[in-house]
Amino acid sequence: MQRLGELEASVMDVLWNSTEPLRVRQVLEAINQHRDLAYTTVMTVLDNLHRKEWVVREMRNRAYYYRAVATREEATAQSLRELLDASDDRESVLLHFARSVTEEESDILRRALRRKPGKR
Repeated sequence: MQRLGELEASVMDVLWNSTEPLRVRQVLEAINQHRDLAYTTVMTVLDNLHRKEWVVREMRNRAYYYRAVATREEATAQSLRELLDASDDRESVLLHFARSVTEEESDILRRALRRKPGKR
C-alpha cells in the first residue's frame, strides 16, 4: 500500500469511522465540517484511493459507494511491515522500537507473541 497524502488521510478517516459504505457527497459533508472542499476534489481523491487499492467501490442507483479495503489498524500494521521490510537491519529497527514502547504496549506485544500462530 502506498502512503497517504493529507487529504487522502482525511478521506480515509471518514471511511474508517463509518459503519457502512459512503457516497462521495456523504464523505464531502463529513470532511466539510472541518474544511471547505469541492465535490470534485473529494471525488478525485476517492478515485485515486480506489486506484491505489485503499478503497473498493460499488455502483448503486447510478452512484458509487466507497468503503475501506482494510481497517485503520490493518492499514497501520501493513505500513509498519513495509517500513520494516525496507530496512537493511531489521534487528536494529526492532530493538530501537522495543525500547520506545510503553509498559502497556510491551505487555500487549508479549501476549501476542505467546499466542499460537493463526489464533487471534
